[in-house]
Amino acid sequence: MWLALAAWLALNLLAGAGAEEMCGGPPKAPSHSIPAPRLSPEENLSPHMPESLRCDACHAITFQIEEQLRRAEGKVGRKALSESDYMEVLERSCSQGWESYGVQELDGEKRLAGPGLPRQEPMSVMVMGGPWPSRLSKMCHSYVGERGEAQIYGAHRQGPAALRELLCHGEKGACTSSKAGGPAPPKAMQNEL
Repeated sequence: MWLALAAWLALNLLAGAGAEEMCGGPPKAPSHSIPAPRLSPEENLSPHMPESLRCDACHAITFQIEEQLRRAEGKVGRKALSESDYMEVLERSCSQGWESYGVQELDGEKRLAGPGLPRQEPMSVMVMGGPWPSRLSKMCHSYVGERGEAQIYGAHRQGPAALRELLCHGEKGACTSSKAGGPAPPKAMQNEL
């Protein structure tokens, strides 16, 4: 009898029918389905940052510029960088890999997500890579070209709010578009070339 019981138990364990199946096992966790953001043809194919994401992109660029300049100032052990140093840092900031940024859909609205950006939802799908890194790099280079390294570094020296105001919220800023209540920048597409 013991031999038959031991054989039956061994066969059930080998077949995968263990105590969980016999006793009902733990309840299965509910599954969640989170769809990826649906991107329009412009969002998928255009070499330019879509208008609806320009403000988020500007904040990401400002964050990265601030971080790079702050690190460079810390490395040289002095408060202000020389002109050649901050020009090099700004070039490096814009030419970096922007792979940590992508698009999420939050409350039915597409938003750029990544370091330095608010409203990131941990339980969502983020579309990364593709055109987003090159779009951010182009925008960053256009800001440096349009505003100039000296003006950007001067705003940085005044604090993060001053740099955000200069690049994102000023007269030609990406966050002053018609969505934010002001007129859209007239040369937005040309500035990214």
